[in-house]
Amino acid sequence: MSTAHSCTTATPAGPFTTIVAADGAVLASGWTGSADDLLPLISASLRPAELRERRDVGAVTRAVAAYHSGDVRAVDDVVVRQRGGAFTGRAWEVLRTVPPGRPVSYAAFAALAGRPAAVRAAATACASNAAALFVPCHRVVRTGGATGNFRWGVPVKRWLLAHETPAG
Repeated sequence: MSTAHSCTTATPAGPFTTIVAADGAVLASGWTGSADDLLPLISASLRPAELRERRDVGAVTRAVAAYHSGDVRAVDDVVVRQRGGAFTGRAWEVLRTVPPGRPVSYAAFAALAGRPAAVRAAATACASNAAALFVPCHRVVRTGGATGNFRWGVPVKRWLLAHETPAG
């Protein structure tokens, strides 16, 4: 079976852990100090048989550091591997096209994903996203601009949204 690596990085929003496949693809990530919080988020068909902790996972670690230091586009080209249904997979792809500093409502996100009436399904796609930051579900907010929920906590979501909003 497969071996993956985990890495925890200190960030201004709290500890950020990634689980990265041997080929460098992110399988899961989030603002936690424990890979154990991330493993259940990975699809059973992608879950590694062995997980080894590392201090650095190369390009992924560099992208996380650059993002948190102000280069909010640094995570855009990091390869992510997740599995979900047809709509969920499409929704995750669409999330990666939402520009930093320009959050969209759940309704607008559903429309961008091709199913304008599927607002709840769009919210579920956000909630089931295992690769937070790289698939930026934090960029989806409630109609009217209220922050809405976030697996890693509303304070982290607020920090991310503020971090991505240009000054002035």
